[in-house]
Amino acid sequence: MKRIITFGTYDLLHVGHVRLLKRAAALGNHLIVGVSSDELNISKKGRAPVYSTTERMEIVRSLACVDDVFVEHSLEAKGDYILEHKADALVMGDDWEGRFDMFKDLCEVIYLPRTEGISTTYLISSISDRKAVTGGI
Repeated sequence: MKRIITFGTYDLLHVGHVRLLKRAAALGNHLIVGVSSDELNISKKGRAPVYSTTERMEIVRSLACVDDVFVEHSLEAKGDYILEHKADALVMGDDWEGRFDMFKDLCEVIYLPRTEGISTTYLISSISDRKAVTGGI
């Protein structure tokens, strides 16, 4: 059995998330997803996620391609998470290209292309812009 691990915030789950998770799952037969805690998201992005850690975990867990979900509390613990979950491969979006190569001694590291034109940051900005134009409607 080939175990795949990936990490993300998965705030405002969108088609880019779903496509990446499906492609990651297709590389093995067990997909494990680390969902960033609220505190970790605030520290790395400077804002709280729209949905809580518990809600985001429930959303990700509900996807058919996902087998296990856990809370990622620390960026520095990725190696520990890889070992703990006995991952054979770490899969991340290609916007992180090269940033996880230090884990190649623990598992295969694969960077997959992101879906063009979609991101959580873009969605949040777009929603804010629409609210400003419509007066909050």
